[in-house]
Amino acid sequence: MNFAARVAGKPVSIKEIDEREATLRAGNRASALPRPGTSEGRQLRRWLTQLVVAERVIDDEAMARGLSGVGAPTLAEVLPDTAARLEIGSVAAAALGSSPARAVFADVTAAVDVSDADVADYHARNPLRFAASPAGSHGWRTPPVAPSLNEVHDRILGHLRAAARRRAFRQWLDERCAALVELAPGYEHPGDPRQPDNTHKH
Repeated sequence: MNFAARVAGKPVSIKEIDEREATLRAGNRASALPRPGTSEGRQLRRWLTQLVVAERVIDDEAMARGLSGVGAPTLAEVLPDTAARLEIGSVAAAALGSSPARAVFADVTAAVDVSDADVADYHARNPLRFAASPAGSHGWRTPPVAPSLNEVHDRILGHLRAAARRRAFRQWLDERCAALVELAPGYEHPGDPRQPDNTHKH
């Protein structure tokens, strides 16, 4: 078997995974990577396979939707911080590095929104989330004062909408990959409990 996976019946060659790994190991973070041939090294190859198949699924979707990436949101708009990257997952975060992928993200999640009730509920539970802490005399900051809902409504709305869109995209990507991807033995999902290198036990 000379393929690591199939996406909609089209093979992903082992050579492509080899090349991705070689590129990664030639980069400036090579010293942080596990040694090849170890359990952790095989898990890295499984993760790279997940990334490649996710990119294929997204590229096919971009083509099907006629999206080129022109006018796509920036990476900083989609994934503004570490929390957002953790929330969406490492594979999806890495796959969103290309503008066509972010165009798919925007198209897939265009209808996702949150209600005013969601905004009010969030503010009630997190009254100081967007509170300012103004500077007082002698450089000391004064205790933050909870702003009114009207003052921070739009910021909360943007925050919640962005999080909801990331969740929706991850769910969409997981479902599309489950429907279209076939993984070869040795290239299973890193978290698959049936593969021998999965160390996450309950």
